[in-house]
Amino acid sequence: QVHLVESGGGLVQAGGSLRLSCAASGYGFSIINMYWYCQAPGKQRELVASITSGGITNYKDSVKGRFTISRDNAKNTVYLQMRSLKPEDTAVYYCNIKVFRSSGYSDYWGQGTQVTVSS
Repeated sequence: QVHLVESGGGLVQAGGSLRLSCAASGYGFSIINMYWYCQAPGKQRELVASITSGGITNYKDSVKGRFTISRDNAKNTVYLQMRSLKPEDTAVYYCNIKVFRSSGYSDYWGQGTQVTVSS
């Protein structure tokens, strides 16, 4: 089993910054890709950013130039640096990882962390 723990959410004024972290723990797994999703009230969960095992990143258009996804493979941790935050960034943010184990590929989700941006 793989367990994810997220941290770093909170309340910030528009234009501010936050850094989200998501640490994975467990045994016998290799992390392939890592993702951050967000879900605003009344909306579907959507992909914010992704990073491959080789460090290739991708972002949804509305966060390009403001958010940066990164990973520390030694710590099994993925980060989301969020800058120039806007009220429309308000959502619960979830990390997701795809791992390979002896039993095959699996996905795991973090518990979610609330990000609230005030105007």
